[in-house]
Amino acid sequence: MANLLYRLGSSSSRHPFVVIGAWIATLLIAGAAFLGFGGTLTDSFSIPGTETERVTDQLKQEIDGLDGLSARVVFQSADGSELTEAQQQEITDALNAALDTASVDSVIDPFATQAQIADQLQQISDGQAQIADAQDQIASGQEQLDAAKAQLEDGQSQLDAGQAQLDAAIQAAKANGTYEYAKDQFDAQQAQIDAQQQQIDDGLAQIQTQQDQLDASVEQLATQTEQLDLGQRLAAAASEIRTVSEDGTTALGIVHFSESAFTLAQEDKTAVIDDITAATPDDLHVYFSADLATSVEGILGFGEIAGVVLALVVLLVMMRAALPALLPIVTSVIGVGVGVATALAFSDVVEMSSVTPILGVMLGLAVGIDYSLFIVNRHRTQLRRGMDVHESVGLANGTSGNAVVFAGTTVLIALLALNVTGIPFLGVMGSVGAFAVAVAVAVAVTLTPALLGLIGLRALGRKARATVGAPEHHEKPVAPMRTWRAVLGAVGAAAVLLVIAIPALSMRLGLPDGTQEPTSSTQYQAYKITDQEFGEGLNGTLLVTADLPEAVSDDDLLAAQVSIVDALMANEDVVAVSPAGVSADNSFLAFQVIPKEGPSSESTEALVHELRALSPLDDGTVLGVAGEASGNIDISEKLASALPVYLVVVVGLSLLILIVVFRSLLVPLMATLGFVLSLFAAFGAVTAVYQWGWLGGIFGVHDPGPVLNFLPIILTGILFGLAMDYQLFLASGMRESYIHGLDARRAVVAGRRHGRAVVTAAAIIMMSVFGGFIFSHIAMIRPMGFGLAVGVLADAFVVRMLIVPALMHLAGDKAWWIPGWLDRILPNVDVEGAALERTHPVPHHVDESADGQAEEAPTA
Repeated sequence: MANLLYRLGSSSSRHPFVVIGAWIATLLIAGAAFLGFGGTLTDSFSIPGTETERVTDQLKQEIDGLDGLSARVVFQSADGSELTEAQQQEITDALNAALDTASVDSVIDPFATQAQIADQLQQISDGQAQIADAQDQIASGQEQLDAAKAQLEDGQSQLDAGQAQLDAAIQAAKANGTYEYAKDQFDAQQAQIDAQQQQIDDGLAQIQTQQDQLDASVEQLATQTEQLDLGQRLAAAASEIRTVSEDGTTALGIVHFSESAFTLAQEDKTAVIDDITAATPDDLHVYFSADLATSVEGILGFGEIAGVVLALVVLLVMMRAALPALLPIVTSVIGVGVGVATALAFSDVVEMSSVTPILGVMLGLAVGIDYSLFIVNRHRTQLRRGMDVHESVGLANGTSGNAVVFAGTTVLIALLALNVTGIPFLGVMGSVGAFAVAVAVAVAVTLTPALLGLIGLRALGRKARATVGAPEHHEKPVAPMRTWRAVLGAVGAAAVLLVIAIPALSMRLGLPDGTQEPTSSTQYQAYKITDQEFGEGLNGTLLVTADLPEAVSDDDLLAAQVSIVDALMANEDVVAVSPAGVSADNSFLAFQVIPKEGPSSESTEALVHELRALSPLDDGTVLGVAGEASGNIDISEKLASALPVYLVVVVGLSLLILIVVFRSLLVPLMATLGFVLSLFAAFGAVTAVYQWGWLGGIFGVHDPGPVLNFLPIILTGILFGLAMDYQLFLASGMRESYIHGLDARRAVVAGRRHGRAVVTAAAIIMMSVFGGFIFSHIAMIRPMGFGLAVGVLADAFVVRMLIVPALMHLAGDKAWWIPGWLDRILPNVDVEGAALERTHPVPHHVDESADGQAEEAPTA
């Protein structure tokens, strides 16, 4: 590999315009491909197999229209006064303007909805009054029927007594023989009694009929009362849900899309915002929720550009010459352009999150500058010692360029390993990041040599050119560090990193909810106004489904809904519940559930789990929980569970790679433990700033919340690759010095001295680039930039410069021990290109060592 890179670098330096022209053509082709084939990026994240996705798919099958995105639009009077009728109509018209976008399915007018809620409450109140009146009428009618029945029963008693008297008189007449003489009179009396009996019977029959009617009315009224009671219970459960604030100053409209949050095009969101904004008069303020207003436009902002400018300043200070300082910036920008534009050209066929190209830019700039710097720095060192320009370029490419290829390979492995997590959007991010790094490596070993050949001796400053070959440019003898300093340095540095890592023990994961945006942004205002006027829980609305054991009739539907609402309202973290939809056969129900707190709160996370734990209910009803808040919780938990597996994979790779490179067991172990230490220090710093709010004023954290859910995995992959970069450039110099005859402890100092300047500059540049993203215009990028900057600071300056050298000093010769059988089977990768350097020696001179013996200064 070293010889191949030597020939490639030498050829590139001798034919610079061919190489430069090829890369410019590649950049133009990549740009054209992006413009011609680039698709839409999404600011939503989904993971197959989550409970939320399962419930959402079932909901889509059972009830039409509930699976699309519902975005909130907040309207507020500009002067804080109650909205007038004219303003209410203007808001209605503004919402209706959104219907011009094809993907908008419907809009919900807040005033019509609030009026409908008021009408329903009034209907319930009127129904209760009507039922009370009907109950009074029934009671009065029952009293009248009871009185009439009592009167008839009294007449029946009198009639029965008269019948008894008549029967007795007839019997007496028959006994004394006078019956025949009085028969006509007896018959007349009997006819009179029979007529009276008929009247009583008719009266009782009429009363029975009226009683039956009254009983039917009572039964009907009982049914109506039960339905009204059920309706009242539903209304009470939903009483906290409003679309117009109690003071009348704020209205909450809804724009419902036919597409889900994962498939809705950004152009459609932008069109809706533009249409509503244009239709909203100046006397009204309008704000849009984060799921609608979060923009993915613009890869670079002021902060990112400032980071690159700071990197240029570092290069100028280090090199004291403009051309070599600009060279790494130019090559990295070209590499980023090729890498990101090529990746975006595939965004129409691969679902790609908005963070993906930004990650490519971040990595491409950082490693692109560093990789080019390593080669430029080696070339400048050789030029100062008197080597020919083209020979020096080739040798720098074959030595430092060889290390760049190997270091880039470690970053590639770490990023591509994101695919083993089984999380699609992470796999895409890792693949795009890996491609950007691969392009950065290719640019470093081809375009950098070409530009170095083009500028010739101007790679050195004027003063350095005047002293080419002077002894001052050669290596000086070294003395080993003191053991007590090694012990103190290792223990003290490790203690500092462990303290910084403590907050990581309480790290919670989540996704931005709008509060992480600038306080002047529309999504932040929408979140806060919704919180203040309608309750924070409305920002974290859940969608709960109920799969009934069997379909219910229309008459029993309301009772089934109330039964489930009562079960949901029993949880103290539920503020309100409202029916949201019913399947065609009444076997599947959906409910809108408003939690007590927002989507990123611990109580809402606990609520999701508690609601799922209720399933199945006593009657066999199966509950499901979906919605944006639920989806974010599921994604965060799956990412958290994937982190340990990924960490094991990365740490395992780290050990294997370093064993092959350094042919040692202790050095890889030290390097890997150091990486884990710096990684958790980065986790702790991110948690302290973005979750706890420490130093929030400096980093723009006005509303602390959970850490970005995919940040730990991304940090692990990127920091692993960068840590291996620094380990390679420092420890390989130590190993080379050791192999060339220095004792183990002197070799530690020689290797650190050899790589200290370039690694320091590289780390500062890396921190500058990553630090620029701390103030990015995209909220979820900021903690990523901060974590990477802190991770690089901890790993480069604390772990690689202090802890690892100290431990290697303490280990002495044992640091380079390896079993003989393992040494025989391991391939010889020769990362520093020592064999190449022996055939292309760097000019050197003989110097006196510290013990008075003459020795050759190391040339590494």
